[in-house]
Amino acid sequence: MHPVLLKLGPIEIHAYGLLLAVSFMLGIYWAMARAPKRGIEKNDILDLSIVVVVCAIFGSRLFYVITHLDEFKGRWADTINPLQSSGEVGISGLSMLGGVVLVLIALVVYCRIKKISIVKLCDTLAPTFALGIGLTRIGCFLNGCCFGQPGDLAWCMKFPLNSPAGSVLQNIQIHPTQLYSSLYGFLILIVIVLVDRKKRPDGLLLSIFFMMYGVARFSIDFVRYYEASVQFHFLGLAFTFNQLISLVLFIIGLAYFIRLTLKKSAVE
Repeated sequence: MHPVLLKLGPIEIHAYGLLLAVSFMLGIYWAMARAPKRGIEKNDILDLSIVVVVCAIFGSRLFYVITHLDEFKGRWADTINPLQSSGEVGISGLSMLGGVVLVLIALVVYCRIKKISIVKLCDTLAPTFALGIGLTRIGCFLNGCCFGQPGDLAWCMKFPLNSPAGSVLQNIQIHPTQLYSSLYGFLILIVIVLVDRKKRPDGLLLSIFFMMYGVARFSIDFVRYYEASVQFHFLGLAFTFNQLISLVLFIIGLAYFIRLTLKKSAVE
């Protein structure tokens, strides 16, 4: 685990922040290269990148705060103030799915304003989202956050005591759920790239991303560590709100995939 990759005096280069920045820059470059083939201007991708950054950060933070209200009782300013009451500088605590949902909403609004096909734009961005998951989750692993529950599999591991994982589950073998998530991100990326090499209807890449991401995130959350405050029980089993969102994404993706399949059959 290497949360800080480089330290130059007071300046620290954090693994998660670096990989997040790298994935974002690569995503913009790749999306700009893919855009013209789908009738989308490169400048529209640049403008959209600003919207995505703002919505991703705000949505991730908002969802984290909503699901961790007890953590902020008596210090509500810490939800948005980078100068924390503890004396620390920065805002820690983000929930990725909150950012995903708000970004998707922003995409719809942006496309309506710019009069861009939402399905073509999402197909353009689909592989970049998968790439972002694959890279940033490696940053989570190096940082020691987003960790798993105790496990006895050969690849389960102990995290250092000074890491988020080690401080909660001390000297316990746990699932490296960050690497599970990174792996499914790259797997989704490979599938999307292969499908995109052939002629396919608009929206197919988006539906594949939703289905694969929904299944993967829903499954991994069974072995990821969560506080009781972000869980609920149904039929005697514990689920997370992230799993609920993942299920909705899967259903949307499956419904759109079926629609595209039926439309293709009707044409043939």
